[in-house]
Amino acid sequence: MSQAVPDLSAIHDFLLCPTPDAWVEAALEEPELMLVDHANCEKKAAGTALNLMFRYLEDFELLNKMSRLAREELRHFEQVLAIMERRGIRYPHVSASRYAAGLREQVRSAEPGRLVDTLICGAIIEARSCERFARIAPHLDEELQKFYLSLLKSEARHFRDYLALAKKAAGEDISVRVQELLEVEQALVQNPDGEFRFHSGAPQVTA
Repeated sequence: MSQAVPDLSAIHDFLLCPTPDAWVEAALEEPELMLVDHANCEKKAAGTALNLMFRYLEDFELLNKMSRLAREELRHFEQVLAIMERRGIRYPHVSASRYAAGLREQVRSAEPGRLVDTLICGAIIEARSCERFARIAPHLDEELQKFYLSLLKSEARHFRDYLALAKKAAGEDISVRVQELLEVEQALVQNPDGEFRFHSGAPQVTA
């Protein structure tokens, strides 16, 4: 029996564009690299949550949500590692995509803008990760399909938590700022990338 897919309508309504078909094709051509970079993404997601916990000690809701998020991301990292080990996939160093760095370049330096933007970027990254897991899952073997579909619920919750914390930190409507950062994200997803990564844009077409 196929695994039930949770309702991701809020994710699709939030993001400005779907993952391009060309990215899916590139992922299927480089399944080992997809897993390696997926492991890297889980580590980075845990690191982001821990950094927020060390920087913003006064917000108990943020501390609790980021603690849970970090634990879940590290658990996902362990699960990816286990799959890689079973399949005899090495874990080489690979360069990061421009995706997360491109978003974080937009983060304001002064507070509370810095916290608000960091949380919005977290929401966007989690939403895109969730969308990509759902997008690629139907094309994968049974083990990977089951694993990727199992991640959707927690990734969707991470998206909601980040967005709620951003609204709380701002203390005002953040829809304009969210739209600005989503437009940056859309360009990162749709513009060509020279190397495939889990969050890379459409593959660059070579002559």
